[in-house]
Order: sequence, then C-alpha cells, then structure tokens
Amino acid sequence: MSIDLTTRRSATLVTEDRREKFLPTLFGLRYMIVAESTVYKIMQGLSPYDYRGGFWNFYERGGRPLFLAPTSKPCFQIESGLTDFRGEVSAEAAGIIATLFTLSHLSFSFESDHFAEGYQRLRAYSDGHPESSAIFAAID
Repeated sequence: MSIDLTTRRSATLVTEDRREKFLPTLFGLRYMIVAESTVYKIMQGLSPYDYRGGFWNFYERGGRPLFLAPTSKPCFQIESGLTDFRGEVSAEAAGIIATLFTLSHLSFSFESDHFAEGYQRLRAYSDGHPESSAIFAAID
C-alpha cells in the first residue's frame, strides 16, 4: 500500500533533544507513564498480527504535541472491534488511531484536561489527513 503524505497539513517529527518533553506535555506529567503504556497496549489490540512493539516517533504541530506513531512497519492492518473497522493504514495513521483511542479512554478514567485537549487537537488535525476517512472509520 502506497500512501502520499506530502499533501497533508504537516506535523513535525519531534527531534531527539525534545522527545523527553513530548509525553508529559501531551498526557501530563502525572499520567505520562500510564498513557504511554496504554498507547502501546491499544496498538497491540488494533493490530495483533502486525504490531510487535518497537520504537515510536513523536509528532507535533506548531510546537504542540499531536500523536505517537510506530516505526516498525510502513503500514499496519487495523481491526477495531469497537467500530468493526478493518483496513490497512500507514504507520502514521495507525499511530493517530491508537493515540486518539488512548486520549479518549483515559479521559474517562482520569480527571485531566490534557486528554480532552489532546484529543480535540488531534481530531482536528486528522480531519485534513489524507487517510482521514480510515482514521474516522476506525475510531467512530
């Protein structure tokens, strides 16, 4: 599957020297460990045949955190039991889906504005993404 990501509203890859600030800014310092492990667990559930762990990139836009994306494969087969979505998406879209599910899930479990704000920011970004129809089908 080849997906052209050059026309999207761009997100910027977080540089190595700024990675340590990404998770606390996105999820809040208090919840960053539980949130990070939740993203990985949700991704395992969404893509049980393709995702086996590994390094994740962090993306931001305008200096604000957006999402995490796995780097182990260029595309992932996603099977969302919550929405009956099945399809192949880029690693970036898979990360967006996993991050949106995580932000939504944790917003019901913990009182933190980080989750609602992060979800709204990422959902708005996803609206202009070339794979927006797959992203929204997977989460809605």
